[in-house]
Amino acid sequence: MKLLVINPNISEDVTALIEAEARRSAAPGTELVVRTAGHGVEYIETRFESLIAAGAVAEIIAEHCGGPSSRRVDGVVVAAFGDPGMPALKELADIPVIGITEAALCAAALQGQRFAIIAISDRIKAWYQDCVDRFGLAGRLVSIRSINEALNGIGSVQSDFKDTLLALSRQAVAEDGADVVILAGAPLAGLARDLAGQIPVPVVDGISAGIRMTEAVVALASGPHRAGSFAPPPLKGRKGLSPSLDAALADMQSAQAAAAAR
Repeated sequence: MKLLVINPNISEDVTALIEAEARRSAAPGTELVVRTAGHGVEYIETRFESLIAAGAVAEIIAEHCGGPSSRRVDGVVVAAFGDPGMPALKELADIPVIGITEAALCAAALQGQRFAIIAISDRIKAWYQDCVDRFGLAGRLVSIRSINEALNGIGSVQSDFKDTLLALSRQAVAEDGADVVILAGAPLAGLARDLAGQIPVPVVDGISAGIRMTEAVVALASGPHRAGSFAPPPLKGRKGLSPSLDAALADMQSAQAAAAAR
């Protein structure tokens, strides 16, 4: 199995955290292709920044999933909490495209009735709340607790605020009634391993959940979307798209047309 893992932020130090946890989590034999967004922001906190990141993620998916010259993969992991571009990106490829938010929420829902999210900033909380609402799990979210101090650097959040993140997680359990804690965001990748045994409920790492859930969905071999709301966009005039993105759309639309003709 070969998975494409995309950091929608432009931070290479965060990509290193993502890759390290992804390789620890992947099953033996799973090959990982890890990529960083070619344009965008250092780290995503808002809906608008997510919108910018979605285009960068789409370009990387197109390079690996569209046209005869693409470097094919079996599944895609969008490795930023909040899932920039999701679920729309599922329309772009005929393979599973999974965001770490949807993976983490599914993992939390399987392990407890009520869950809390631990985030890296207050500003990011509104976007995360939107994501939980979109997945229909708002009734199971007990809290989003976050760091409320300025960050020294996005790549050092874990080391700078480890004690704070641990305290927030424990408060979510003791005060909010969380059955499961989700450590949200790629900058926290791997922290759940470091805090093992220090939080009295299951702790979900978004990157780990994203890798393992994508492996599982790929292995299910359920088939691609050829109809319904996640079918490829209809054929129509296009202008100004990159060659990779144009080829990906053309490839998907051809497959859809072939399926309809059968």
